Amino acid sequence: MTIIRRITALVLAAALCGTAAAQEGKLKIATVDMQRLFKEYHRTNEAQKEINVERARIQKDNNDRLAHIRELDTELQNMRKQLEDPSISESKKQSTFNEWNIKQQEGIALDRERREFLQRRNQSLNEKMVQRMKGILDEIRKLVEEKAKTEDYDYVFDKSGLSTSQVPFFLYTKDATDITAVLLKDLNKDAPAESAPSEEAAPEATPAPAPEAPAGGGE
Repeated sequence: MTIIRRITALVLAAALCGTAAAQEGKLKIATVDMQRLFKEYHRTNEAQKEINVERARIQKDNNDRLAHIRELDTELQNMRKQLEDPSISESKKQSTFNEWNIKQQEGIALDRERREFLQRRNQSLNEKMVQRMKGILDEIRKLVEEKAKTEDYDYVFDKSGLSTSQVPFFLYTKDATDITAVLLKDLNKDAPAESAPSEEAAPEATPAPAPEAPAGGGE
């Protein structure tokens, strides 16, 4: 289950109650697709773009650090060749070995720092993303609630909600009106052209790049 589905489950689990019973004892029921509202809301698209920019910045910083570590690893390999060269004096080998040992420790420290940096930045981005998406979902929920009160619906069910077994909560609802399209129009009525919803999926947690071996080849 993605972060967005978990947030949706927390913010809108099953239904929003109306304010009064309908005439003649018949309930007035509506359904809404919260997943669609979230994905096609222009503010979600804007948030996705901002998250992508930050994710790219993190990746660039990580690549720069990796490039420096690889340069250091190349130096270590060259020193290792000198240590294996029988024509080099023992005193020279000893000084080279001491330098090799210092650089290897430097490489290990730099790689540890890189991993910690990556973890901190990714965690910070994920937390920021979760709060941003939760705010958007709260905004959508409020609009659904206002619509329910205005139209005097007794219940509004989220038809995109899934149970723990990934089965829809509501398989069938008699005489229910789907208000998704109307709400989506309201949400995007003031959307700027550059923020038009794309086919891109809703934001996910930032995956950390696969760890790479520290300089020195694990010597």
